[in-house]
Amino acid sequence: MTPHRFPANWFLKARLKLRHLQLFVALDEHRNLHRAAASLTMSQPAASKLLGDLEESLGVTLFERHGRGVEPNWYGGLMIRHARAILSGLQEAGEELNDLLAGHSGSVSIGTVMAPAVELVVPVITTLTREHPDLKIAVAVETSDVLAERVRQGVMDFAIGRLPDHVDAACFDYQEISSEELCFVCRDGHPLLRLGRPLTAADLVDATWILQPLGSLLRSRVEALFRAEGVPPPRKVIESASPVISLAMVAENDSVTVFARALAQVFSPTGCCTIVPFHKRFSVEPYGIFWLKDRPLSPGARTALAALRAASDAKMRRAQETPQPGPSSDTQMHMDSADNRI
Repeated sequence: MTPHRFPANWFLKARLKLRHLQLFVALDEHRNLHRAAASLTMSQPAASKLLGDLEESLGVTLFERHGRGVEPNWYGGLMIRHARAILSGLQEAGEELNDLLAGHSGSVSIGTVMAPAVELVVPVITTLTREHPDLKIAVAVETSDVLAERVRQGVMDFAIGRLPDHVDAACFDYQEISSEELCFVCRDGHPLLRLGRPLTAADLVDATWILQPLGSLLRSRVEALFRAEGVPPPRKVIESASPVISLAMVAENDSVTVFARALAQVFSPTGCCTIVPFHKRFSVEPYGIFWLKDRPLSPGARTALAALRAASDAKMRRAQETPQPGPSSDTQMHMDSADNRI
């Protein structure tokens, strides 16, 4: 046969099929056309025709026929090598598809406000990374209005927070999780702690505060709390939406800030800050998990969402079964300096 150059799309012109690739591998393993055909549940004439038609299309002999069977020549050996690679790649693709369908791989983007980031998201991600090591997870901590917009835009698969009033709640599916208990924090050794008693809004009004911008949930809650006690809202305010910046500022000076209690307690081992002994507990409205109704989630996102919903259900059951402390025990807890450290 006269040597010729194969074009880029030679496999289309030669009508190369998956069955050809399987036959190449079977012939390499059995070196006998009859046994190779039987392993593929084909008749020998059908296998012989399949190979002969391809060799004719290619203009190249791939296997040498002899009395004992068939042997691949240089061209046939090359085709066998690539056939094995292609079939192996297809097998891997099938395994990856199964992993995707089962939610074991792929990616998921999660948004959350502060408290559930510590109480819920971190433990669930720890479990997910252990049970689904190939699942890529991205997490962002933002305010609820930012989270709602990113979920609406498709930047995030779902989020844990509150649906703002200006958002069309009918666009989302929503599962309530829990209310968010808050607390005030200051540095260890702050002058206010020397009073040796639970503090009131009147004690705190003249302090320098690190608070979220005007109109934010935590800022509004602090202002409402002060007004309810007949005290004007804090006047000396440095604005920051970042809990890291707030904590760093508090650690460096005599300022005070508001934190989710769950987040504040994460910093217990550092001993750099203290939960302010306030005379009553206070919280903000419940938060929940929300996602867009009409946008299907990827298998990986469904796996993560199911894990978070299961964890939130368990959290709510525990909350219902655990008796809440009364004012006296709350005050005692605040006054215990060991428990107040964050």
